[in-house]
Amino acid sequence: MTAQTQPSRTDAMDQFAAELLEAATSLIPVAPLRHRFEGMTLADSYYVQTAQLEHHVAAGRVLAGRKVGLTSLAMQQQLGVDSPDFGYFFEDMVHHDGARIPVSQFIQPKVEPEFGFVLKETLQGPGVTLEQAAAAIGAIYPAIEIIDSRISDWDIKLVDTVADNASCGAVAVGTLPLALNHADPVSLLDIECSLVIDGQILGRGTGADVMGHPIAPLAWLANVLGEQGVALEAGQLILPGSFTKAEPVAAGTTATADFGPVGLLTIHFTD
Repeated sequence: MTAQTQPSRTDAMDQFAAELLEAATSLIPVAPLRHRFEGMTLADSYYVQTAQLEHHVAAGRVLAGRKVGLTSLAMQQQLGVDSPDFGYFFEDMVHHDGARIPVSQFIQPKVEPEFGFVLKETLQGPGVTLEQAAAAIGAIYPAIEIIDSRISDWDIKLVDTVADNASCGAVAVGTLPLALNHADPVSLLDIECSLVIDGQILGRGTGADVMGHPIAPLAWLANVLGEQGVALEAGQLILPGSFTKAEPVAAGTTATADFGPVGLLTIHFTD
């Protein structure tokens, strides 16, 4: 789309939403959106994301939670941004410890080890503090986000990944909470997590690597959504961001989020 020929902004964003919905089913990725509408903004991207969310909810899918992405300095530098982004996932996208997950349901999957915060009370901004966010957490589980891109070759910048639901593909969460004191936010800073792929440690980080504090993304998300009149509901699962960089997976891969003495989560990828 050129400046002379591109359609109206709303028509273009509606078309992008339709294309991404189709790509999620056909598993045929689309060309980067930023090259196809001159001046595409972050607000445009969230419009595209929300249009897909509304489509899925209207079709009967049940929202299970939200994810925060781009919480590490390395990923922000890679995409040239200075803030995180967010997306959503449904109940039919959630797997559990020991799951065997077909890679055939994704286009180009990668995995990231994360905390999984289950909320015990509703959290709505604006004005949510880190302490208030911490108090809303009922339990913390080991989690792995399976990220995937409906954009060709992972050729993404911020507007592309936001429109594509922050590159969310699926989520795996443990069946047992991590053995840690989630009532003490400071204790989360030093928790270590390793991403283990087929027995090899490919990355390691601490809670402090997640936006400086792993609960900070939860407060940020509550405040951003709160400005739109949207709350994080009790019972929802919130992923605050990865401890490490993402690693690709294929059929036959086993991935573990290893939190050492406090717990772990392992999933397997099949054909």
